Amino acid sequence: MENLGALALLLAFCFSIYAIAASLVGKWKKKPFLTVSAERSVYAIWFLVSAAAAILVYSLVSGDFRMAYVQQHTNRAMPAIYKFAAWWSGQEGSLLLWAWLLSNYCAVVVFTNRRRFRDMMPYVVSVLVATEAFFLMLITFVASPFHVLMSGKAIVDVLDGNGLDPLLQYWTMVVHPPMLYLGYVGFVVPFAFAVGSLITKQPGDAWIHTTRRWTIVTWLFQSTGVLMGAGWAYAVLGWGGYWGWDPVENASLLPWITATAFLHSVMMQEKKGMMKVWNAVLVSATFFLCIFGTFLTRSGIVSSVHAFSQGPIGKYFVSFLAVGVAATIYLILDRLEYLKSEAQLESVVSRESSFLFNNLILLASCFAVLWGTLFPVISEAVTGEKISVDAPFYNRVNVPIALFLLFLTGVGPLIAWRRSSLDSLKRNFLWPTIGGLSLIVVLFALGIHKLYALMSFGLCLFVAWTVVAEFFKGASAIRIKDNVSFARATVELTHRNTRRYGGYLVHMAIVIMFIGFTGSAFNKSVTAEVPSGGTLNIGHYQLRVMQIQDGENDNYQWGRLVIDVSKDGKPIGTMQPEKRFYKSSRSQSSEVAIRRRAEDLYINFSGISNASQPGVEKKAVVQAYVFPLVSCIWMGYWVLLFGTLICLIPSKNRLQYPKTQVVGIATKHATVEK
Repeated sequence: MENLGALALLLAFCFSIYAIAASLVGKWKKKPFLTVSAERSVYAIWFLVSAAAAILVYSLVSGDFRMAYVQQHTNRAMPAIYKFAAWWSGQEGSLLLWAWLLSNYCAVVVFTNRRRFRDMMPYVVSVLVATEAFFLMLITFVASPFHVLMSGKAIVDVLDGNGLDPLLQYWTMVVHPPMLYLGYVGFVVPFAFAVGSLITKQPGDAWIHTTRRWTIVTWLFQSTGVLMGAGWAYAVLGWGGYWGWDPVENASLLPWITATAFLHSVMMQEKKGMMKVWNAVLVSATFFLCIFGTFLTRSGIVSSVHAFSQGPIGKYFVSFLAVGVAATIYLILDRLEYLKSEAQLESVVSRESSFLFNNLILLASCFAVLWGTLFPVISEAVTGEKISVDAPFYNRVNVPIALFLLFLTGVGPLIAWRRSSLDSLKRNFLWPTIGGLSLIVVLFALGIHKLYALMSFGLCLFVAWTVVAEFFKGASAIRIKDNVSFARATVELTHRNTRRYGGYLVHMAIVIMFIGFTGSAFNKSVTAEVPSGGTLNIGHYQLRVMQIQDGENDNYQWGRLVIDVSKDGKPIGTMQPEKRFYKSSRSQSSEVAIRRRAEDLYINFSGISNASQPGVEKKAVVQAYVFPLVSCIWMGYWVLLFGTLICLIPSKNRLQYPKTQVVGIATKHATVEK
C-alpha cells in the first residue's frame, strides 16, 4: 500500500510539471489542444492525490504500524475519529492534506471556468499547479508520509504506536485544522486570477467578481478555523484563555486581516475603478502570508504548542517565498500603468476615504502582529539573544487599532460616495453617537472605569445602532409600500441586496464578538490547593470538592474532581474537571469543566499536591476562573456565518424589464434614399 501511495504522489508531481509546461507553451504558441491537455492533467492530479490520501487514511484507521507516520501518530486504543484526524496531526500528513485540498480547488476552478476567461486561464492554471507542484515535491522527495520503519534492510511491523498528542484528542481538532487549511489553500485561487489578469491585462473587471466570491468563501473558512482554534485553546489547554498571541495563532490571523482588507477595497474597484494597486497587493500578500504561516508551523524557527518539530523543509519554503514574492513585485510594478485608478478621491468625508482608512488600519495591525511574531527571530539573528514578545505588546498596539476599526465598521457603510454633507452625517450618526456616549456615562456611573472597556462598549452600541437603523428604515419602506409584515419586509430587503445587508450582519457579528473580547477586562481567577470536602470561593461562586476520583481505560489514566457549585449560596449543579495521563505518549492533558452562561465558570484540575508523601492529606490543585461575556465570541461566529452565507446568495433583480417580442426578421438590406 505504501508503494502505491508514493507512486501516486510521484505521478501527480510529474503531471503537475507537464500541466505547467503545456499551459504556458499552449498559450504562447497558440496551440489550444495543449492548454486543454493541461487542464485535463489537473483532473489526473486530483485523482492521484486523492488516491494517495485515501491510502494514508486507510493505513491510519486500520493500524498499519509498518508505516512510520502511522506509528508516530496513532495507537490501537484511540477512537477511530482521532485515528482519522491523525491525517493532519503530523508534518507529512498535513502537507498531504494541503496538496489534496489544493487539487480539489484546482479541479473546481478548471471545471467552472472551462468556457470563461480563456485568455488568462492558462496562466491561472499555471499558478495553481505550480503551487501544487511545490507541495507535491515536498511530500514526494522531502517529507513523504509513506516511509516505512526499517531495521537494516527489513521492514519492521511494531505492535502499537505512540498515539496522537493528547492536546489533539478533542472534537474541535477533527474540524479546526481542515477549516483552517481550506482557508489557507483557498486563497491561492484569487491570487492565481490576479496574476492571470495582470499578465494578460484583462479588460474589464469580470475576473474581480469571480475572485471576490472565492475570497468570501475562503475568508469564511479561515474565520471558522481561527475561531475554532480559539475555542480549542479555551476548552483544552487549561489556562482559561482563547487567544495567547502564539506565533502560529498569529500566522493564521495575518492572511485573515489582509483578506478582510481586500474584500472591502475590491468594492472600490468594482464601483469606482479605484484601488487597483491596493487589490493586487492585498490579494498577493494574502497568498504569501498563507505560505508564510505554513512555513512558520513547519520550520522550527518559532516555539509554539501548534508547531511541528523542526524539519528540513524550511529552506524550501524560504526559496518558494523568495521567488514568488520577487516575481509578483516585478509583475505589479511592470503593470502600474494598467492599474491606474479611473477616479480620484474627492473628499476625506466619503465612503471612498473610509475604505482607504480601513485598509491602512488593517495593514497597520497586520504589520504589528507580523513584527511581534518575527521579533524573537530577528533579535536572535542580530544580537544572538532571542527576545520574546509577550501578549501585553500585542494588546497595547492592537487594542487601539481594533477600536478604530470598530468605529469604521459603523461609519463606512453609511457615508455617501464622493462626499458627504453635514446634513447627511447628522441624519445617519447623531442618534447612534448620543446612544454610545450615553452608555459610556451610565457604565462609568455604575463603577466601570477602564477606558478601553468603556470605549469598546460605547462603540459597540454605536455600530449596532447604525446597522439596526439601516434594516429598520429599509424594511419600514417596503412594509408600507407592499403592505406586508415587518419580518417579511426585512427578508425582502435583504434579498434585494444580499451583499450589502449580509455585510451589515457580518458587521453586527463583529460587534457581538467585541462585546465578548471586552469582557476579558473583568475576568477573575484564583488557584488553590483544596482537600476533599474543602471549599474555594471566586466571585459569586462557592466551590466544594466532594470527591477526588481516579481510574483508567485502554488509552489513558484519569483523575477527576466532583465539585458542587453554588452561586450566592444557592446550589446550581456539579462540575467534574479531569486530568488525564496517556499511556502511549506518556503525556498529560486537562479536561476542563465549563459552565457556559452570560459569564462562564471555568474550572481546571491541575493535579494533586502531596501525592507522593505518605500520611499527608492529598489536596487537589484547582484553578477557577470567571469569564464574563466570553460566550458572545462564539455567538458572534454564528451571526458571522449567517451573514457571510447571505453575501454569497445572488441578489434579487431590482429592475424588471418588460419582455420583448420579435415581430419580424429582415431578409434584405434597407435602401437609403439620397
